Amino acid sequence: MSRLKNPVVLLIISLLLIFVGSFSASQFNSSSGDVDVSRIYFDTPRGELSGLLYKPEGADEQPRPTIVATHGYLNSAEMQDAQVIEMSKRGYVVLALDQYDHGHSTGTMEKPVPFFSFWPNAISDAVQYMYDQDYVLKDAEGNGIIAVSGHSMGGFSSTHAVILDELAFAETGVRKIHSSLTMGSDYQWIKTLGYSVEDINNSYGPRYSGKIAGQYDEFFFDAEASAAGTPVVKKNYVGTEEGKGFLGNQENPVAGTVYDVAGGKRVVYQPNETHPWNHFSKTSTGYAVDFYDMAFADYSDLVTIGEDGQTWMFKEWFSFVALIGFFLLFIPVVLLVSKLPFFNNIYTGKPEALPEAKTNGGKLAGLLLVVFGGLYPAFFFSALYSADVYGMRLLRQISMTFIVLSAIALIYVLVKKSEKSMKSVSFIMLILSIVQYIYLRLQDKAIATTEFFGAPTINPVLFWAINVAIVTLMIMVCYHFVSKKPEGATIKSYGVKVNIKTVIAALLTAVIAVVIGYAVLYLVDAIFKTDFRIWTFAVKTFEDQHVIALLKYAPLFLIYYFIVGLSVNMNTASRKYDGFRGYLISIFHFIGGLVLYLGYHYGLLFMTGTAGYPSESLSSIIVIGLVPALLVAAIFNRYFFRKTGNVYVAAFLNTILMTLISIANTALYTIL
Repeated sequence: MSRLKNPVVLLIISLLLIFVGSFSASQFNSSSGDVDVSRIYFDTPRGELSGLLYKPEGADEQPRPTIVATHGYLNSAEMQDAQVIEMSKRGYVVLALDQYDHGHSTGTMEKPVPFFSFWPNAISDAVQYMYDQDYVLKDAEGNGIIAVSGHSMGGFSSTHAVILDELAFAETGVRKIHSSLTMGSDYQWIKTLGYSVEDINNSYGPRYSGKIAGQYDEFFFDAEASAAGTPVVKKNYVGTEEGKGFLGNQENPVAGTVYDVAGGKRVVYQPNETHPWNHFSKTSTGYAVDFYDMAFADYSDLVTIGEDGQTWMFKEWFSFVALIGFFLLFIPVVLLVSKLPFFNNIYTGKPEALPEAKTNGGKLAGLLLVVFGGLYPAFFFSALYSADVYGMRLLRQISMTFIVLSAIALIYVLVKKSEKSMKSVSFIMLILSIVQYIYLRLQDKAIATTEFFGAPTINPVLFWAINVAIVTLMIMVCYHFVSKKPEGATIKSYGVKVNIKTVIAALLTAVIAVVIGYAVLYLVDAIFKTDFRIWTFAVKTFEDQHVIALLKYAPLFLIYYFIVGLSVNMNTASRKYDGFRGYLISIFHFIGGLVLYLGYHYGLLFMTGTAGYPSESLSSIIVIGLVPALLVAAIFNRYFFRKTGNVYVAAFLNTILMTLISIANTALYTIL
């Protein structure tokens, strides 16, 4: 065990995890080298699209049936790993596409732009590019043997590409799209482009067309539930008018049954899955394989038909091993960098442990702070993220109440000439209450996507984070003056009081650590064409625009990571939290409530058919991505406080690292 504390040993272990995991992941990603995987970029009338091209051996000599697959809102090409790996190893050329302003793709339209800049032409533009490539199969009449596929927003893009292709066919007599398979998307957003349901269904023509419609999808497949504002309920798409229309208005359509419609074949699959679950499912991937086996049965001399085995999950698990190694890497890197002159200023000496609370009141106050600190971020997540009217009204009313009570308390202590600490706490609480109220009133402006803050889902997360920080700070102020200060605590006890050299050294150490960590990632990307991920949580390479966005967002996220980290330090200042308990408190502080939120929300969905928060579609999925990021942040917060004696290294590292991970994984409006 003592050897594991040696930073050199930890460095070697982390690098081994990264490279063994990445090499193994690349073997499954490339079908043991039988498939060439490369990142490509190509210009379009609307910008520059990028994607991962999977080209089986021999495709340059003998063109192959091709699949263009893309992701949903906020994601990137790698989210299509399952069907991309399965189909490329079966001999198909596959392009995993980043849609406009996602991943490595960018658009050139005027900014800021609406949701409709991402998807309407992304797949269509990619099809035009792929159709012109020599390794893409065309039939004797020049029709493209190309399937389009997408999840969620990618499904809209795929469907619209079919519509545009059918309109082009009326003029050219050539169909470039042979078949389409969508996942997690219905016609809701396609109709906003001016198409009727009849127009959409007619556009499929004689193609093979399929839909994977999860019964617990958070967004789609039940127009009535969506219209009522409660879309997170159990669905039966084939029983809806839209689903029946897609299947040719059969009398009693059955999921999984293939129907002959307009000279083509259509099928709807309905797995017992949520929206993001489709990405990480052997069931949905099996449906995709079955669909392509049917659609391309005439090309069995070029692609493998009827092979059931799936290997994509091994790529995912080995990528997860590399992800663990990536996060572990930061511990030895920080420790080794801190051995250099000046950088050793990050060490301020561990604050002396405080005695445990002696009174029941003090113990209760500490317990309440831990519980409230963990639960508050979850209780009001939907209000702060989604601008729920009732939740926001309640928050503003609570804030106004605190303003009034703080003002009364301040007047009282001034009149009574109470001790200085009471004046301080009353004054600070009044200021913080006013700040919070003003910030709550600015929600519309704070979460709006602008040219400066161009990440549409990061903005509401930031709004939530800063509100959590303000409320946490208010509780900390009261707890410190009422309970901790009488026990002998000072701000030094929580790792705040340091000299300027320590702050600068901590910042530079965090920057260097992140640069080294991402240098390893870029090396892995260049050699193995993989990143570090598990399901929807991934550490990806980035473009210049993501660095610019990081510089804008990081100073604000620092408020959250600094204050919440400080709160953890305050709650673990006594000796009994020196070990494992301290880590548990830190983890609960950061994610305890969010985990309970997900358990309640999805537990009710699967047990009753109606989610705990039936109106919260996107926000609940955002929480799924937040949990692993904040879990790592909680561990870093506790570890580096114990090592350095201050809050700064962890706060800076968490801010830079988690903000960059988030920005590189979401939609980002850029000005070109």
